Amino acid sequence: MAIPTEPIGSLPRPLRLIEAVSRTDPDDPALEPLYQEAVRDTIARFEATGSPVVTDGEQRKYHNFWTYSVQGLPNTDAHGFPIPFAAGHVRRMLRLTAGPLRYRTRADRYLGEALRLAQVPVKQAVIAPSALSLMYPPDGIDGYPREQFLDDLLKEHEAEVRACLRLGAHAVQLDFTEGRLAVKIDRSGRLLHSLIDLNNLALQRFTPEERRRLGVHTCPGGDRDSTHSSDVDYAELLPSLFELQVGNFYVALAGERDRVRVLKIIRRCLRPGQRVFVGVVAPIDPRVESPEEVRDRVLEAAAHLPVEQMGTTDDCGFSPFSDDTSTTRETAFAKIRARVQGTALAGQTLGID
Repeated sequence: MAIPTEPIGSLPRPLRLIEAVSRTDPDDPALEPLYQEAVRDTIARFEATGSPVVTDGEQRKYHNFWTYSVQGLPNTDAHGFPIPFAAGHVRRMLRLTAGPLRYRTRADRYLGEALRLAQVPVKQAVIAPSALSLMYPPDGIDGYPREQFLDDLLKEHEAEVRACLRLGAHAVQLDFTEGRLAVKIDRSGRLLHSLIDLNNLALQRFTPEERRRLGVHTCPGGDRDSTHSSDVDYAELLPSLFELQVGNFYVALAGERDRVRVLKIIRRCLRPGQRVFVGVVAPIDPRVESPEEVRDRVLEAAAHLPVEQMGTTDDCGFSPFSDDTSTTRETAFAKIRARVQGTALAGQTLGID
């Protein structure tokens, strides 16, 4: 059986779409032909790379991967939890100003369109409840206690994931980019453990069979060729990460200075029934990796991990924030092609193709 390989999610939007959205309301019906063309082109080019699993590139997740489900809610404002990046810019979570929390847009809306267009399995990324929990202000909301907020959040998240599973998603991936950042914010580990506990409360709502189709993605962030937490030691995150009750883990690795050290940590943490997809291409690096370079990274990972519990992926989405133009679509698809070809080369070397 070949080594599985999957993308993370986002791809750069066509410049025409980015420019059009910047001039009007992203929900303007006049934009619909541009959205449709972006999704069609993304899936066609994705499939041309030979990728056995594709996404819609998050072309319709205007603004970003983080707030798509709550963007435009009247009971939010833009001055929420900040994420400072090493390049100097700051992205922010929305802040909830009143209850209740209800999703405005669920990811199954995007998935249905992609499934109609794709000839291969389609993966769907959703935001983890831990990320959206950061919407709730530290000083609380009158008449809407945090406990009620969390209960509403878990219900909304469960409904979104179940809808994606029912439609036939190959896998549903929870984006947990704030995990590594939580260690940076709170070195005691309390914040990280609270986020892990919340995600497990969500995961416990699904059967073991359903959880085999669920996964969690972690990375140090990726935006405008910069990160928010690459200076945090993976050793402070990974043991807690693998406590999540989920079948698949997508771990950024290509951009790490000491990949072997990280692989050894993963080996100690990996449990039976879990699969880890290791990052073998770095989206924020403008250089396109060769298939042979990817092959060598896969073989490096296979020297430390059980091959039957391993897969490959990209370190991160290529454009998690919709206005990011630091990577071209051509570069993104070239890197994906290198991942697919390099993973196949590694499988041939290992005799499991």
